[in-house]
Amino acid sequence: MATTRDTESGEIQCQYDLKVDPLQDDKATELKICSFTQPHMRSFHLAWIGFFMAFLAWFSFAPLMPEIKKDIGLTKPQIWTANICSVTSTIFFRFLVGPLCDKIGGRVCLASILLVGSIPVFLGGFVVNSAADLAIVRFVIGVIGAAFVPCQYWTQANFAKEVAGTAQAFTGGWGNLGGGVTQFFMVAAYIIVGEQWRVAFIIPAILVAVIGALIFFAGQDCPKGRYTDLQKAGQMTTKSPLQVMAQAASHIDTWLLFIQYATCFGIELTINNFAVSYYVDEFGQPLAIASLVGSLFGLMNLFARALGGIVSDFANKNLHDLNKSHSLRARIVTHCSILLYEGLMLIAFSRTTTFGAAVGVMVLFSIGVQCAEGTTFSLVPYVDPPVTGAVSGIVGAGGNTGAMMWGFLFLFGGHTDRDTLMILGIIVMLSALVGVLFQFPKFKDADVEKIKATEMGVTTSQESKTAVAS
Repeated sequence: MATTRDTESGEIQCQYDLKVDPLQDDKATELKICSFTQPHMRSFHLAWIGFFMAFLAWFSFAPLMPEIKKDIGLTKPQIWTANICSVTSTIFFRFLVGPLCDKIGGRVCLASILLVGSIPVFLGGFVVNSAADLAIVRFVIGVIGAAFVPCQYWTQANFAKEVAGTAQAFTGGWGNLGGGVTQFFMVAAYIIVGEQWRVAFIIPAILVAVIGALIFFAGQDCPKGRYTDLQKAGQMTTKSPLQVMAQAASHIDTWLLFIQYATCFGIELTINNFAVSYYVDEFGQPLAIASLVGSLFGLMNLFARALGGIVSDFANKNLHDLNKSHSLRARIVTHCSILLYEGLMLIAFSRTTTFGAAVGVMVLFSIGVQCAEGTTFSLVPYVDPPVTGAVSGIVGAGGNTGAMMWGFLFLFGGHTDRDTLMILGIIVMLSALVGVLFQFPKFKDADVEKIKATEMGVTTSQESKTAVAS
C-alpha cells in the first residue's frame, strides 16, 4: 500500500492492493484469504489470530479440569462456579471495550487486552490451591474474552458492508476455533511439561503476549491509517465513550441481538467449559479421548461461523422477494431459521445416550451454533453504523451473559445435565421468535455508509462499483 498527502487539502490518500469503495472510507469490497497485504488483509489475519489466542487462553483451564479437580479436591458445584466466573467478568469488559474501539480503534484495544490478559494466565497455575482461588483466577482471566469486540470492530473497519458479514464471520469463527484447539492443546502442553498442570499455563501465556505485541506494532487501525494520524489530519472526529454507549443502547435491535447472541455464543461458551467433563462423566471416556472429542465442537468454527456470514450475505444480495425496500428481511429470516435449527440439534444432543451418536449429533449442533453467531454479526453493522463498536460490545456481552445464566441453570436448576441441555434447546428455539420485533432502518448499504461518513467527519469523493472475490 502506498500513502500520499494531498498538498492542498492535507487529506491522506492511499493506493491499495484490493478493490475498495471510496464511499465506504476505502474499505475493501473483496476478500482474498491467502493475501497478507497491508492494510486490509493484514488486519484481517491479525484480528482472527489475536482472538484465537485470546480464546485459547480464556478456556485453558477447562480441558485440565479433571486433573485440577483431583489435585485440589474440587466438587462439581465448585467447578461450575469457576466456569461461571470465567464468563462473568467478560460481560463488563465487553461493554467497556465497545465504545473504546470507536474512540481509539480495534488494533490498540485488541493488543492491550492480550498483553494484559497474558499476565493472569501465566500466574494462574501457580496461585490456585483451592476452589476460591480457582474462581478468582478464572474471573480475572475472563477479561481476555473481551478480545472478541475489537476483533469484530477491526474487521468491519476494513471491509465494506457487501463483504463485512463474510469477513467478520471468518475472523470471529477462526478466532473461536481457539476454544476447540485449547481442548487438546492444553492436554498436550500438560503432557510435554511432565504432567504438571500448573506449569502448562506458561505456554499459552507466552504465545498470547507475543501475538499482542505483533498486533500493536504491525497492524493498522483502518485502510487510511491509524486513528491518531487521521485525527491529527482532521479526517476523523470522535465522541465520548459514554455518549457512544448511550447511542448504541438506545436501539431495541441492539438488545434483541443481545438476547439472541446469548442463545448461540452463550451456548458455545457453556459447552466449551464442560464438554470434556461431560464425556468423562456421562460416557466414561479417558481424559485424552474426552479432550479430543470435546475439541470437535470448537473446531467446527473452521468453517461454520464463516458459513453463517456467507449465507447471510448471499441472502441479502440475492433473495429479492424477501428483501424489498432493502429492509434486511432476508438476513433476519436466515438468522432466525438457523437459531431454530440450533435449538432442535441441542435437544437431539441432550437425548443421545450412546457415545458415537453423541459425537455426531454434537458436530451437527455445533455447526448450527456457530452459523447463528455469524448471522448475528452480519446484522450488527446495520443497527447504527457510526457506533458499531459500541453495538458490538453490547451484543458481544450478550453471549457472556447467556453463558453465565446457563451456568447458573446447571448449578441450581436441580436437573440432570441432559435435561438442562434440553431446556436450553427450547430456550434457543424461543429466542428465534424475537426476530419479528426487529426495527432495522430501511437503508441501502451505500446510504448507511454516507450517514456514517457524515457522522464521523470523513469526506468521500467518488462512487465505485463493488466486486467480491474469494
